[in-house]
Amino acid sequence: MKRLFSGVQPSGELHIGNYLGAIRNWVTLQESFECIFCVVDYHAITQPYAVEDMAPRIMDAATWILACGVDPEKATLFVQSDVPEHTELAWILNSVATMGDLNRMTQFKEKAEQQASVNAGIFTYPVLQTADIVLYKAERVPVGEDQLQHLELAREIVRSFNARFGPIFPEPQAHTGTARRIMGLDNQFKMSKSRGNTIALGEASEAVMAKLAPAVTDVNRKRLKDPGDPEKCNVYTLHTHFSPEPVVEDVAAQCRAAGRGCLDCKKILHRHLMDDLAPIQARAAELKAHPERVRDILAAGAEHCRKVAQETLREVREKMGLCRTGGRIS
Repeated sequence: MKRLFSGVQPSGELHIGNYLGAIRNWVTLQESFECIFCVVDYHAITQPYAVEDMAPRIMDAATWILACGVDPEKATLFVQSDVPEHTELAWILNSVATMGDLNRMTQFKEKAEQQASVNAGIFTYPVLQTADIVLYKAERVPVGEDQLQHLELAREIVRSFNARFGPIFPEPQAHTGTARRIMGLDNQFKMSKSRGNTIALGEASEAVMAKLAPAVTDVNRKRLKDPGDPEKCNVYTLHTHFSPEPVVEDVAAQCRAAGRGCLDCKKILHRHLMDDLAPIQARAAELKAHPERVRDILAAGAEHCRKVAQETLREVREKMGLCRTGGRIS
């Protein structure tokens, strides 16, 4: 099987945007690819964080990934910082990446506009992403549309390295799922914890409904009798991911005909959303009661990945004329 790599940041409790945009797709992909999935904690440290929170966040992310259905018998799950070759290869790839290419990254520009001082890690973030992927010679990367530019840069870096030192790395290709960009409950920005427009995977039913009730729908539906356009409504988009097809069709028809109010539409979504989340929450509760199981899975995943990563770095050093001498150069 072709090898596939993907990662998620431990930026707090995972939400339905993470689930739809990545993890639910991972569960399907593990049936047809050799999958390596990673909690990318080195990426997370490019943003301010409380030191005492990081380890719990890493464990929480891993727990929810497993609860969503990633199976350690079918896929490898590990923590990025447990395999130091990620950062070693990132430094090496910095020698072929160009500042011009990194300056063009849209996500860097957006973050630079939001911050008075931008750390170098945010600037070189895509190089570490490239190292994450090519360290395992992954041929496929499941990405949302907001990451396609980074993946194209990864291919550029691979081409530059291979042209200069000889072929080692395959050019990774995008594998796009059905949920490419999940908008938040504000219907303006991508679902993000920092914007407060998410529904966490672990939220109780009442809390989920409390968030859905004020969620923005088609702005043209100001009154019940106003017809709407479901394609402009993120509540409808969420229906397409959580509700059965007949319900999705009925929701769209009722919206266009002004036959149902938005709050009733949200109540229907709430029911189907909780049907999906309830078994995930139950599995997460079981794993949280036995955290040693999660730690064992992560340790086994790191051990496997270190072996692959060390072999890749051995090839890279050889191609580059570098060598491990044990302190002596002959």
